[in-house]
Amino acid sequence: MIKPIIFIGVGAVASEIISYLEDIQNHDQSNGFKIYGFLDDNADNFVANSEKYGFKEPYLGLVTEHRFSDQYSYIFGFSNPSSKEKIIQNLDLEKLDFPTIIHPSVILSKSSKLGKGNIIYPNSVIGPNCKIGNFNLITSYSFISHDCEIGDYNFFSTAGLAGNVNIGSKNFFGIRSTVIPSITIGSENTIQAGMVIDKNVSDHETVFYRFKEKVTIIRS
Repeated sequence: MIKPIIFIGVGAVASEIISYLEDIQNHDQSNGFKIYGFLDDNADNFVANSEKYGFKEPYLGLVTEHRFSDQYSYIFGFSNPSSKEKIIQNLDLEKLDFPTIIHPSVILSKSSKLGKGNIIYPNSVIGPNCKIGNFNLITSYSFISHDCEIGDYNFFSTAGLAGNVNIGSKNFFGIRSTVIPSITIGSENTIQAGMVIDKNVSDHETVFYRFKEKVTIIRS
């Protein structure tokens, strides 16, 4: 990565991605990187998180006031799908650099196709003939099996897709949620942690087990 990097948003996700960029650099010294600074719509939030996560680069101002340039690479430092889309819809993606970041430990099939701005955390697996759109965040130990098709702005939190699954855009998959083969899931859905999806899901749905609304503790 040659261009200076500007992070959009500052917080835990930005901190994680920076650590993975360091891993990439350690794995291959030719993949060096330099962070130019951070954009955030809350200056106080930037100050607090800089102290919390040890960011040394400067605050560059509000996202809404920044003049995006092809001189920089841009990386989203947060996970909210709708907020990402709101920023991107006003930009010319053809002219701007939003690199896809893939940790060295990821197993990525050569026949898979990935769009712009995807972030794939350590120890994830992307199988053969997968088609993944733009700006998806795939956290550690997630798996996407063969022939899956995924849209844009999805968040996978240690989630798993079996083969031939079709996913729309702006979905949230909670920790250890799993989708069985050949299922179709639309857009803007919330799949709660631990769910096993064995039926198609349309749009704007929340999937959860009712008995998990209340945690029951049995004392020994």
